[in-house]
Order: sequence, then C-alpha cells, then structure tokens
Amino acid sequence: MKTLFVTAALAVSAFGSVFGSATAYGQAALKLPEASPAATVSQTIGLTDVTVVYHRPSVGGRAIWGKLVPYGEPWRAGANENTTIAFSTDVKIGGKPLKAGTYGLHMLPTAKDWTVMFSTMSLAWGSFSYDQKEDALRVTVTPKATSEHEERLSYRFDDPSDTKATLVLAWEKLSVPITIEVETPKIVMASVRQQLRGPAGFSWQGFAQAASYALKNGATDEALKLVDRSIAISATYRNLTLRAAILEKQGNAKGAAELRTKAQAMASEADLNQAGYQLVSDHKMDEAIKLFQATADRFPDSWNAQDSLGEALAAKGDKAGAIAAYTKASALAKDPVQKKRIDATIVRLKAP
Repeated sequence: MKTLFVTAALAVSAFGSVFGSATAYGQAALKLPEASPAATVSQTIGLTDVTVVYHRPSVGGRAIWGKLVPYGEPWRAGANENTTIAFSTDVKIGGKPLKAGTYGLHMLPTAKDWTVMFSTMSLAWGSFSYDQKEDALRVTVTPKATSEHEERLSYRFDDPSDTKATLVLAWEKLSVPITIEVETPKIVMASVRQQLRGPAGFSWQGFAQAASYALKNGATDEALKLVDRSIAISATYRNLTLRAAILEKQGNAKGAAELRTKAQAMASEADLNQAGYQLVSDHKMDEAIKLFQATADRFPDSWNAQDSLGEALAAKGDKAGAIAAYTKASALAKDPVQKKRIDATIVRLKAP
C-alpha cells in the first residue's frame, strides 16, 4: 500500500496533477478542445488580402464590459494568444497609413471611445507583455450598442468594396467597427506593371487590359501609352476602339471618331456584337441600336445580328421594329432551340 502511495505521489510531482497536461520529462501535452476555439476570417479588398486570426471566448452569463474586460487596460481583443491581423499591402486604418505586415491587435476599452492598437509584436500571449512603444499605429473608434446578443466573440467584414471594408468585432451586445481603406488603383497598376514584364507582356491583350483599367481609373496618359504598346504588337478592333475611348476622354473627339471608323472596318461580327452589348450596359441605347443595325447590314446572313438588334429595339420600346428584326432572325436561324426561343419572343411581343 505504501508503494502505491509513493508511486502516485511521484506521478503528481512529475505532471502537476494526475489529470494535468504538463510536459515535464518530455511528455507531450494532449490536444483537447479549447474553451475559446480558434478562428480565422479573411477578406480581399481589391488585390489586398486582410486576415484576422483570433480565439472566440463566450459570454457564459458573465458581465463583459468593464468587468471581465476591464476598462482602461490593454485587451487582446479575443482570448489566448493575442489576436493578429495581416495585410498583404499597405493600407489606411481610420484614415491613417499602416504598412503591409502582420500585427498584434490590441484594444483599450473605455465606457465611451476605444483605442485600437496595431503592435509590431504579433507573437505575444494575450496582452500581458503589451508595450505601447511597439505600436505601429493607434486609432480611436466608437463602439456601437446592438440589440442582437453575440454569445461568442466574432470578427466580420462589413460592406466590402474594391477600395474599403469595415472590420467589426462583435461580442455580447457591442460591436467595434474599424475602417480599412486601400489605394486599389495604385496597387493594381503597380502589380500590372510587374505582370507585363512576364508572359502577359508578349500579347496585345495584356497591354489592352492594363490600358482599360487605367482608363477606368482616370490615368489617361498611362492608358494611352499602354494601348499603344498593345497596338504595336497587333492592331485589333478592341485596342483601336480602346484608344478611341482614351482620345475621347482626353478631349480629342475628332481623332476618336476617325479611329472608330478604322476599327469598325476590321471588326468581326463577334467584336461588333460585344461592343453593342457594352453600349447597352452603359445605358447608351440609341448608339447600341445603331451599331446592331450596322452589324446586321454588314452580316445579312447572321441570325444572331438580327436577334441582338431585336433585343435592343424591344428594350427601347420599339415593338414593331423588334418584331421585324426577330422575324428575320427566326428565318435565318438553323438551330431549333434558338428558333424556338426567337418565335416565343415574337409571340410575347405581339401579345396585347
């Protein structure tokens, strides 16, 4: 009996308790479910990846704010290890710049406004060793009371767009919004310049895509240089009409019109059809109908050209014109499925 007690005593001494998880004498700790489970949430903003890694404590009937999470003291914004947030590019938080990288995310709660801290130390346990001197950035945010109860702490991204999103910490009946902004056009163009030094730079399509994005975001001078590189590789309907759009944006309407005429002469039916639908998408219905009509005239044996014209005329409210175009499309269509669809459309348009 004495030997048994001694053995038990040695076991307790070695491992902390009979059921403990200490790692004395090289014994590995058991992996068991955590009271505050780990979680990860990510969001891409433009080309920028934002990732939050955290642990999710529960309310468990406890008083949270000012109690379990004291006011006026740094908090790990989660449980266990400090919460981390990683940015793949430079960003702005609350309008203030922050370099790309991984940061320890800490917060200083108060009964009113909170301070959110982005620490260059991202490997700490909790906020116990938090040091303000290691902060890369501090911003002030205003928490919002909510009617919905959030039992487990969570992070989410609200209203993401190409240039911004709001990271929200939600727990109990409180949400803490943190605004993240990204200079996406600048980042995209920097990425594009690098990509064009690779395989994409050997095709006219790569430079045309880059020029289109630059034009869309107001960089007309760079767009013109890029589209000229595209045309130098191979002049096509797409890059010539893109150059025309850039010239028009720069105020050269005459040059744009001349270039569009040149481009249209070399366009395929598919090119013209795509351009027509782009005009429809841009709410330029009269221009779209004009282009669809020109396409139908140029390709008189194409059911698709008549079909597209009919669709545009119907959207404009010209039922008679749409029926005439669809009737021609039906007569030209060889595929029974397409013919059936077109005939059904004609019946619908003729209905009172």
